[in-house]
Amino acid sequence: MTEVGDDYTKDGTVDLRGNRVRRSERGRWKACSFIVVYEAFERMAYYGIVSNLVIFMTTKLHQGTVKSSNNVTNWVGTSWLTPILGAYVADAHLGRYFTFVISSAIYLLGMALLTLSVSLPKLQPPKCSKATVEDCEKASVLQLAVFFGALYTIAITTGGTKPNISTIGADQFDEFDPKEKTHKQSLFNWWMFSIVFGTLFATTVLVYIQDNVGWALGYGLSTLGLAFSIFIFLLGTPYYRHKLPMGSPFTKMARVIVASLRKTHAPMSQEPSHFYELHSSEYAIKRSFPIHSTSSLRFLNRASLKIGPTHKWSLCTITEVEETKQMLRMLPVLFVTFVPSIMIAQVNTLFIKQGITLNRRITNNFSIPPASLVGFTTVTMLVSIVIYDRIFVKLARKLTGNPRGITMLQRMGIGMILHIIIMITASIIERFRLKVAAEHGLIHQTTVPLPLTIFVLLPQFVLMGLADASLEIAKLEFFYDQAPESMKSLGTSYVTTGLAVGNFMSSFLLETVSRISKQHGRGWILNNLNESRLDYYYMFFAVLNIVNFVVFLIVARFYEYKAEVTHSANVEQER
Repeated sequence: MTEVGDDYTKDGTVDLRGNRVRRSERGRWKACSFIVVYEAFERMAYYGIVSNLVIFMTTKLHQGTVKSSNNVTNWVGTSWLTPILGAYVADAHLGRYFTFVISSAIYLLGMALLTLSVSLPKLQPPKCSKATVEDCEKASVLQLAVFFGALYTIAITTGGTKPNISTIGADQFDEFDPKEKTHKQSLFNWWMFSIVFGTLFATTVLVYIQDNVGWALGYGLSTLGLAFSIFIFLLGTPYYRHKLPMGSPFTKMARVIVASLRKTHAPMSQEPSHFYELHSSEYAIKRSFPIHSTSSLRFLNRASLKIGPTHKWSLCTITEVEETKQMLRMLPVLFVTFVPSIMIAQVNTLFIKQGITLNRRITNNFSIPPASLVGFTTVTMLVSIVIYDRIFVKLARKLTGNPRGITMLQRMGIGMILHIIIMITASIIERFRLKVAAEHGLIHQTTVPLPLTIFVLLPQFVLMGLADASLEIAKLEFFYDQAPESMKSLGTSYVTTGLAVGNFMSSFLLETVSRISKQHGRGWILNNLNESRLDYYYMFFAVLNIVNFVVFLIVARFYEYKAEVTHSANVEQER
């Protein structure tokens, strides 16, 4: 007969008052259902803004191709970079729940201000019917201040929501319960499913409303969607499990590095007793477990050598050393995600700008918004996630014996191969588009759509959905899974950091390539895409992806997965 005490979680989760929680009363899929619904509506709100943002900047703020695209990628990059700060605040001070709630409240205010900025005529430059945006009146300093002030309020506050909401979701499953651990492995697939569901609504319904009814209504619905998502999250509060803040991961890592450098010339010992570690009872009080020493990055082991001063910047525990190793070992994997993130940035910028030049009419009374093509990316991703989770994983398990079907890095590799195919495909399609423009004498036209359906761009959007279903989910799962227990939020922020750097790199490359290509003949990226050579730009990206994939293979070959936390727990129990 099972004892009552066995119903308590073993991973250190508590309620908001710090009391231990029963697995039968809190957490698991019951708690995650609120979080998954939140994510669907929040992503609807976010992508209701970002999906059509380049169109708004072009048509309403009268910005050119390079400037509008870079403004989008710089803003998106900032919104993906700030989660590092949010992860720090959550892990070191407020905890994930309160960091998330406070950030969400300010996030909602930013969305309200943004809706106001697109609603009031005085906050926008006058309408323009000129053939080129260069001839239109630009937005004033005040108009730009209100608009970008609202955008960057959103970017900063999402830093407190993005790394913490997914981690809160993962915290609802106990690593030490075999059944819950199995469910946790499916969480990120269904997590991405909810993201795709919200994105699909944004890129179909909301962008259509923005293009055909009004920006005020489109952004207003996004704001209402965010308000509803926050309400749903708060509704699930009685069912959540929480993990207590365990100190700043940055400080902990810095201490290990400083302590090891201070003992650079000290002789390395092979005797376990010469290394500092807390007694297992002290870890039991904190409801955690020690991590045993490994041979990788051995120079850091000096930080736990019991010689010299014993203050915290000279002596660290073996567990602290191993936690730092785990975060450092993931850095090469993080670096090779930068280039694929550049490709993702093209979806909401240049891919959509291409769509503006094509025939978008479906019937006499209906034209598809260019941003709605992103909906095909999300639908493809949606279908791929279900097939992967329900069919592929089960078949692969029988062949590999791996509970995940294939390793997380193998899944990443598949996504990177798809990115190579995407950019080659995009280059071929763009070359065909330019050929049609030349044949019909429309190279110098900006207001006349080409006699070519917008659905010619469909392959690159569909392939991007396949790539995201593979690479983006694998990244989220990998950086959460491989981060130590006390640094899960920081580990999750590695995902957003990769996306941030990718967007900033996209801005840099777009600006640089545009300038250099203009200096040496026909510009690759001009305001008039019919005069541009985006096919060259996309082929450049294909080559960049091939080089990056070779580097990824080297990184994956030498990466060592961390030991399961349950292994350390079992060793301690045996002792």
